[in-house]
Amino acid sequence: MGDAAGIGPEIIVKLFADGLPEPSLVYGDAGIMDDTIRQLGLAETLRIELISEPELAQGQPGLIPVLNRWRELPADLPAGKISPIAGRGAYEYLCHAIDDAMAGKLRAIVTAPLNKEAMQAGGADYPGHTEVLAERSATGHYAMMLANQELRVILATIHVPISQVSTLLTQELELNTIRLAHHACLQAGIAHPRVAVAGLNPHAGEHGRFGQEETLLIEPAVRQAREQGIDASGPWPGDTVFMRARRGEFDIVVAQYHDQGLIPVKYLGIDQGVNVTVGLPFIRTSVDHGTAFDIAGQGIADPSSLRAAYDLALAMS
Repeated sequence: MGDAAGIGPEIIVKLFADGLPEPSLVYGDAGIMDDTIRQLGLAETLRIELISEPELAQGQPGLIPVLNRWRELPADLPAGKISPIAGRGAYEYLCHAIDDAMAGKLRAIVTAPLNKEAMQAGGADYPGHTEVLAERSATGHYAMMLANQELRVILATIHVPISQVSTLLTQELELNTIRLAHHACLQAGIAHPRVAVAGLNPHAGEHGRFGQEETLLIEPAVRQAREQGIDASGPWPGDTVFMRARRGEFDIVVAQYHDQGLIPVKYLGIDQGVNVTVGLPFIRTSVDHGTAFDIAGQGIADPSSLRAAYDLALAMS
C-alpha cells in the first residue's frame, strides 16, 4: 500500500476498480483502504475483504483483499502529512510481502510509493524500497531499473551522494550491473539484449583527459562482459547514449549514478514509468513517482504508473 498518508491507497483502489486479470491482494491497512473506497464514491462497486494469507485472494470482482499482520492505523490519519506511524506501516507491509514472496506465496510484488522521511521517523532507517528489498531477501547483487515505453535504464549506484559515486565504482560493480541489465532484458522477453554503458565523466572521459574511471573501470568491465557472451558496449558519453537508446540502438543503458539515469526516463513522463529491482529472487516493480502529498486525499491521483508496474510484473513473472 505504501505510505497511507500519500496517494498509494487511492491509486490502488482505482487499479482494482478498473479490473485486474489475476488474483491480487493489498498488504496494508483495511480501514484506510475502506475509507478510500468511500471517498472515491465506489462503495457500491468495491468492498474490502480482510484475509490472513495471500492464497485466500481469489480474484473475485468487486473485492479488494487486504492482508495486515501489523497494527491498525488511526482512522483520523491526516492525508498529505509526514506521519511516523504511516511510515512504519509502509515498511511493515513491504517486509511482510517480501517474506511471502520468499516463501513462494506471491508471483510478484508491486509497490505503491512510500515516504522516506516518514519511514525513517517511524524507526526504519533506509533510503527507500530498494535497500529494504535487498536486505530482507539477503540479495547481494541488485540494481534499480527504470523503464517506460521508450527507454530502459539501470543504475550502477543508487541512493548515494554524488561526491561518493566515483569511490564506489569498481570493475566488479560495473560487470555485475551489466549482467543484471542483460538479465532484466531477457526477463522482459528480449532475446538478444544490447547493453550500452554510459561513462561517468564528460565525453566518457575523453581517453583520460576528463577522468580515469572509464579507462580503469568501465572499459575492462565491458570487455569482460563481452567475453561472457553479453552484447555490451561503451563507455558512451552520457549526453548522447540515452538518445541513441531511445532511437533503438540499444535495449538498455547502464547509468553510473541516480540522476544520470533517472532524469532521461522521467523527462519522458512518469505516467508510464516503472521502477524494477533487478537481481531479487522474485519480481518487484513499482510506480515511478512519490507519495504526492500535495494532492493526497483529493481523488485526482493518476494510477497510470501503477497500472504499468502491475502489467510489467505480470509480463516478467
